[in-house]
Amino acid sequence: MCIRPVMTYACSSFAHAHPKTLYDLQIVQNKFCRSALNAPWYVRNSVLHRGLENPTISKFMKDASERFFDIANSHPNPLLVSAVSYEPPPPHHFCRRSRNVLLDLPDDLTVEMEKLVEVNKMVID
Repeated sequence: MCIRPVMTYACSSFAHAHPKTLYDLQIVQNKFCRSALNAPWYVRNSVLHRGLENPTISKFMKDASERFFDIANSHPNPLLVSAVSYEPPPPHHFCRRSRNVLLDLPDDLTVEMEKLVEVNKMVID
């Protein structure tokens, strides 16, 4: 609760940062999750996140970006609406804008978390 706002400040604008940077932030979050649960070293990170119902950094940033662009798209100011509505460039284009993060594939930990959530839903049903 304390460190995530600092780690994800303005995440809609830098969520498409280099994967190594996001990985470093994920390491910090994993360490906080591990210490919060007092979990031993052999417990998987995906289990820690599932136990805390805590999404990964990349998933959290992607969700926050979606909320931001949805709110900005329905804003009464036409300049703001025109700034957030655009066609994304082709995938091979080197210049990326903030909205491109919505098109990125999830990282490995996020995929693993989503699989565990689906398994839990099937078990509960």
